[in-house]
Amino acid sequence: MSVVRGTSVVKRWGTTTALDGATFQIDAGITGLVGANGAGKTTLLSLLLGLHPVDDGGIEVLGLDPATAGPEVRARVGYAPEHDALPPDVRAHDLVRHLAEVHGLPRREATNRASDALWHVGLGEERFRPVGTMSTGQRQRVKLAAAFAHDPSLLLLDEPTNGLDPVQRESMLELVRRIGSEFGIHVVLSSHLLEEVEQVCDAVVILSDGRVVAEGPLETLRAGDAALVVELDGPAYTMADELRSAGFTVDVDGHRVMIEGDSDAVADAVRDAAIELQLGLRRVERRRVTLEDVYLGSDGNRS
Repeated sequence: MSVVRGTSVVKRWGTTTALDGATFQIDAGITGLVGANGAGKTTLLSLLLGLHPVDDGGIEVLGLDPATAGPEVRARVGYAPEHDALPPDVRAHDLVRHLAEVHGLPRREATNRASDALWHVGLGEERFRPVGTMSTGQRQRVKLAAAFAHDPSLLLLDEPTNGLDPVQRESMLELVRRIGSEFGIHVVLSSHLLEEVEQVCDAVVILSDGRVVAEGPLETLRAGDAALVVELDGPAYTMADELRSAGFTVDVDGHRVMIEGDSDAVADAVRDAAIELQLGLRRVERRRVTLEDVYLGSDGNRS
């Protein structure tokens, strides 16, 4: 059974259509929810939590319909919102403990879980500080601890690296990866930063203008269109002509030749052409498809 499934989901806010027939499936592991600002990511998360009903289509979260089983869904799901709305005068431990109790844990267990969660995110020594005295990075960690302290089956993270510097961002992403791998919690990571999704996620759902334009495991999405890039000492057109005559698809950019494909046959053809034409090779590298390539090549993101 998939962790989350959406079928032709439509959600409107007045005259604005936030989701326009989005169909997707999220399986076990860590999945990136990718899209530009306004693509519908936060709206989709609110629907998964059962905070708003869909206008058309259907959603299942852990086998449940959040529109009719909202409390049961929210008991099994952890959520860290994008915006910082934490009460500044409340101690981090008290906040995390309270939210664990809201999710149904007895007070003693909630107290223990709050301490454990804050230790896991690196705030064990700081857990009794008021949230308002903490840095942006620390407050993001408090939100993360509060999201998983009740041991949910699914974690929804909305832009968890928002406002963090590069070092803090790397640390947060490592925490997300550890939660997903060591704790066995399924994670949906919403972000507009493709490189961080590519760094920690197993799969991705790409939204554009409220529609899903690509989805699936990252390795599957990046499997096609690999290439070998060759930089020559001189103009590349002679090698390009030679490779085209051998049946390869080639692009030329000054002294560089890019040959589609990533097999040994491509490398052998480049070697043979360089020897026959007496061309000097300055650099040869394999170019893998990136998430940015997938995003820019998907429908709705083409220039």
